[in-house]
Amino acid sequence: MSLLELVQQRLGPDAIAQIGQRIGADPGSTGNAVDAAVPLLLSALAGNAAHPDGARALDTAVRERHDGSLLDNLSGYLQKGASTDGEGIIRHVLGDRTPHVEAGIGKTTGLDAGKIARLLPILAPIVMAALGRMKQQRGLDANGLATLVTGERERLNESAPGVMGALGRFLDRNHDGSITDDVGGILGSVFGGKD
Repeated sequence: MSLLELVQQRLGPDAIAQIGQRIGADPGSTGNAVDAAVPLLLSALAGNAAHPDGARALDTAVRERHDGSLLDNLSGYLQKGASTDGEGIIRHVLGDRTPHVEAGIGKTTGLDAGKIARLLPILAPIVMAALGRMKQQRGLDANGLATLVTGERERLNESAPGVMGALGRFLDRNHDGSITDDVGGILGSVFGGKD
């Protein structure tokens, strides 16, 4: 099972409905936004993990804060209020590109950027929990985790090149066609930790 498949498996109709209630959107619009946002988050993580320091920071974050247990009680997680952990992850993964990403996903899905701004911090801990689950199941170290997210981005690019190309442009800060040098948000900091 791929990382995306693990996340999608957990985000069934009930979870999408709960997320929609949290962000103030109908399930259809919420599902479309989730379908765009999760691959974008995975791509951003892969960009960060392409650097050795980023790979180590991601490994530390997953090991210390995201063991995958969130996936075992996703409904309980979704019933909680706003997640400061999720906001921290988004800040570290997307950095100053966050408003641009929110606007881009909103434009792509028809959901306003304010709702996307509420959606991303909900999704980020779910994606990190999926990473944590796979790290444990496969016994991955920092390099293995980096290979996992990089391979996931490559699969997404192959299966939906148009969509991933459009989403990737939201992360490409210097418009060189690569996000690897643009999404350095986690370098030197642990997800959800203190800045």
